[in-house]
Amino acid sequence: MSRRLSEFEKASANQANIGLIAELWGFLKENRKWWMLPILILLLVLGLLILLGGTGLAPLIYTLF
Repeated sequence: MSRRLSEFEKASANQANIGLIAELWGFLKENRKWWMLPILILLLVLGLLILLGGTGLAPLIYTLF
């Protein structure tokens, strides 16, 4: 027994599996939410600092602050 797919289900089945960054960029572009870009960049930089804080680069990072 097969059921009919809605228009939304058809569109989502045909869409390729894109990454989170590409989807977020598409959202910013389509909805003109450019004010969110500096916030996202800051979050990415802080995440990178936290990630690198546990490596051998930690002494270099600590000298920046």
